[in-house]
Amino acid sequence: MRGSWRAWRAAGLLLAAASMVAGHPTAHARADAVDATAAGRADAGCVFTNPIQPGADPWVLRHENAYWFAASHGDAIVLQRSASLTGPREPGVTIWRAPADGWNRSGVWAPELHFIDGRWVVYYTAGRGGPPWTERRVGVLQTEGADPHGPWTDHGMLYTGDGLASGTPPVWAIDLTVARIGGRLVAIWSGWERNADTDRTVQHLYAAPMDGPTRIAGDRVRLSSPVEPWERGEELDLQEGPTVVTRGQDTFILYSTGESWRPAYKLGWLRLVSPTADPLRADSWTKSAGPVFKGSEGVHGVGHASVTTSPDGSEHWIVYHAKARPDPGWQDRKVRMQRFGWRADGTPDFGVPAASGAMLARPAGECRD
Repeated sequence: MRGSWRAWRAAGLLLAAASMVAGHPTAHARADAVDATAAGRADAGCVFTNPIQPGADPWVLRHENAYWFAASHGDAIVLQRSASLTGPREPGVTIWRAPADGWNRSGVWAPELHFIDGRWVVYYTAGRGGPPWTERRVGVLQTEGADPHGPWTDHGMLYTGDGLASGTPPVWAIDLTVARIGGRLVAIWSGWERNADTDRTVQHLYAAPMDGPTRIAGDRVRLSSPVEPWERGEELDLQEGPTVVTRGQDTFILYSTGESWRPAYKLGWLRLVSPTADPLRADSWTKSAGPVFKGSEGVHGVGHASVTTSPDGSEHWIVYHAKARPDPGWQDRKVRMQRFGWRADGTPDFGVPAASGAMLARPAGECRD
């Protein structure tokens, strides 16, 4: 998300999420209160309320019966571990700090933590400074082994341009994520056209092949642009914050659209037309007919979401941020989460954002008798 340097440094803890695995019934009514399915847990006091904490751009990874939270604190990246999604976390461990000089010396945000081929990888956004935010790029860190505490190696900037073979420089890019789609490792991010040079530039979703977690192996392809009326902003048209969501043979790219500093910020998705479709072709994806998750009374500017599962794997959860007030700005953004389900056509059903202070049942498997 684009924002002022002060806003980003004050954003607080960021969360992140892994791809999903199994289905669960539809979830429209779950947002407002504890539903009947979870009544036993609620009666036992196994509840929580939103918002969870101050912050933005949540990203959480569930791995081997634990949840790993990636966060940017100032210009450092910190990891925390927890046995539960909504419970307490262990003290944070700083895995990387921005250098004193260079392309990534300032404005570190939106770190994503992945476990790929037996090693941990973090993708992050950074730049030389700002505002203006005209030099955003994405970098990658990787562990030398399977220990998430490191040691970590900084593999530098990822290529986000359209002239890799000819040495054409990379192009403005933020919010990079990766996923295996149809057996191929693919990078997906939000970027500008090559000749753009102002903060009021349209942001598109791009993708490129990878030949490993730390190297993009080809030129970018534009997958999607914010051309639908429901995606258009008051000042800026954008698509950003992509995350890949998989269930069975279905693959979605969940993304944010509208301006992150306004209450109309919302989520849409792209759906891969078939399991064998080429994920690096724009015509392999169809767009949702409208927003799939948007603000409600008292919950404004819903965006930059990630997804995970309950500890027992039976439930799917969306982790997202929203604004506490409807007036423009990045102030008072907070991290929230809630359970969601699936429609008969295979698409995710996020319902409506849970009201602040409403009691929600904690994820299945978190509370033990």
